[in-house]
Amino acid sequence: MAKTIKTRTITISEKGGTFSTIFRRFKGTKSRSSEIASLRQLLSNEKARLLHICKIKNPSSIYELTKLLSRDFKAVRQDIRLLEQFGFIELISSHKHGRERLRPIVDADKVVITINL
Repeated sequence: MAKTIKTRTITISEKGGTFSTIFRRFKGTKSRSSEIASLRQLLSNEKARLLHICKIKNPSSIYELTKLLSRDFKAVRQDIRLLEQFGFIELISSHKHGRERLRPIVDADKVVITINL
């Protein structure tokens, strides 16, 4: 059985001298962002490294991910929020010893960026 490839599509359009973005999640829902700044943040080396570690090492929590990345928890959590907003990461909740654990799962295999001028 062939694996389904989950694709995230981001469309950037120029209107009146400014760029706006539209991204579609895998299930077909659309979200709009009038600021391109969040997209710029999304395309950083740290986010790429975070996604790579999540996919290869499969950490059981955000805390474990921060240890694998050797980064500050707060910075990793902010990166996770942005990646979750764009649909690249899904957080799976579980409970261990009375505490909630959020397990980051990479929820995309491919990103397509289109720029309409």
